[in-house]
Amino acid sequence: MISSSSLAADLLEEIYGEGARQCPSPNEQLTLVFSKYKSFDLVELEQLLETAGWSRRPVRRVRRALDNSLLKVGLWCHHSRCPRLIGFARCTGDGILEATVWDVVIHPVYQGSGLGKQLMNYLLESLRKMGVESVTLFADPGVIEFYQRQGWELEPRGHRCAFWYAN
Repeated sequence: MISSSSLAADLLEEIYGEGARQCPSPNEQLTLVFSKYKSFDLVELEQLLETAGWSRRPVRRVRRALDNSLLKVGLWCHHSRCPRLIGFARCTGDGILEATVWDVVIHPVYQGSGLGKQLMNYLLESLRKMGVESVTLFADPGVIEFYQRQGWELEPRGHRCAFWYAN
């Protein structure tokens, strides 16, 4: 395992792709990395979602959803031989005016340490760089408070779990 401070920029980009960056880790023994371009192993993604309590989805449909997403972000626990996916989020949209965030997940072992908030910040920063003007989010009732603490607001009628973020 490489310590958090020693992952060189060229190695970071080689393994995780352009724009990858280290994520401040709650454990100095772990190196965590955000990436928009590292490809996802669909079995590993499915395992992450199941570990977080999500219902199983057909792999071919997940592949199509990823292929049709505007942005896919992974949070990886770095290991030189086999980085492990511990967080994920994706967005759909036109890439100019609007985007919608879907499927935000952090592995339960890593929840409660601020990684979900950091993942959302990385995702929103990436959308801003693309020029996206507004972002909506659909979330389950059990996680609404998580997003409200980050400044997301419940949609005007308050009947759905939809949030609105305006740049």
